[in-house]
Parts: sequence; C-alpha cells; structure tokens
Amino acid sequence: MELLSGVVSGAYSLDDLIRWGGYLLLFGIVFTETGLLVGFFLPGDTLLFAAGISIATGRITSSLAAFLIVAPLAAIAGNVVGYWIGYRAGPVVFDRPKSRLFRPEYVTRSHAFFERFGTWTIIIGRFVPIVRTVATVMAGVGRMRFSTYAICSITGGIIWADGVLLLGNSLGHIKFVQDNKGYIDYAVIVVVVVSLVPAGVHYLKSRSRKPSPEISD
Repeated sequence: MELLSGVVSGAYSLDDLIRWGGYLLLFGIVFTETGLLVGFFLPGDTLLFAAGISIATGRITSSLAAFLIVAPLAAIAGNVVGYWIGYRAGPVVFDRPKSRLFRPEYVTRSHAFFERFGTWTIIIGRFVPIVRTVATVMAGVGRMRFSTYAICSITGGIIWADGVLLLGNSLGHIKFVQDNKGYIDYAVIVVVVVSLVPAGVHYLKSRSRKPSPEISD
C-alpha cells in the first residue's frame, strides 16, 4: 500500500510500480482497462510505454519478450470479457445516467467511433483512452459477430500492447535517454498528455456539432 500511495503522490515512478507488481500487475491493469467499464481511468498505455523505456535503460530487469507476450494476452482477454458483459447485460450496462464514474458522453464518444470506423473501431479505438474501454462492451451490446470481433480484438491487442511497449523500448535505447535516465518520468508525462489529445479533439468536435438552442419569439 505504501508503494501504491507513493505512486499517486508522486514519490515513486511508474517503473517502481512495475518492478513491485511485475507481470501480474501489468496484466491486471491492462485487462481491467480494456475489459471492465470501471477501468477507463487506468493508465494502460502509459504503463506499457514506461515499461518499454525502463527495460531498455535497465531500470527493469525483466525480459522484454515476456512483456510482449503478457501485455497483448491481457488486452485480448479484457476485450473478450468486455464483449460478453455487453452481450449478456445488454443496454442496461449503460443505463446509469447519474453515475459519477461512468458518464453517458463516454457512450456517445464510442458510438461516434463505431459510426465512423465500423468494426475497425475495435482496432483503432485501442489507441484512444475511454473508447478502448467502452467500445468493446458496446460491441457486445450491438451483437457484433464474435468471430469478427475476435479477429479485430486479437489484431488490435497485439498492435496496441506490443506497439506501445516497443515504442517505449526503442526510445529507451536512444543515447540521449540512456544518458538522462533521471528524466524518464517526464517523458512518461508527455506520453500521458499525447494519449489524451485524440480524445480531446474528438470531444471538441462533438461539442461543435451540437445544434444551437432555438430562440423563441
């Protein structure tokens, strides 16, 4: 508990958290974020990116190959669970307009992705916070054919999880990063901000499309 509270307060970094929890912690966070509606606030991609950098710089001694196996398995397993939650529970899952954690606009945002990209949302949505959590449940609610969903989920899970890990690992091998290991946490913060940009752009676009209220005479 001391380490977890330290991460929240900033006393410890994400790689401290990864070293403490190992593969099981990484699996749990990625699984929860990609499959359970309560996990939309978890830093899945940030954790993967931080793990990739920290492995390259030696701050984490675990095998990169093991992370490349565990991470996509967690993402795929989370998606399967999320799909069946939506499939079994149906629209009732989203019928909580007064929930403090889960807001109707999350459904609206994910629905817009489905309208634009169709089944590709399961792959593209992996890279967009909140959408990657909600879209998988919506696929179940909408009764997307499971075989199609499974192919998209496996493809997206591997591209997203391993892609973010390898991106972080590649960055960690750059000489500047090797020589400035103390600034890794700042790089992670930049990744957090960048990962929120697509969601922010989509949110602003959705607001601009809302019809203006009519002015009565």
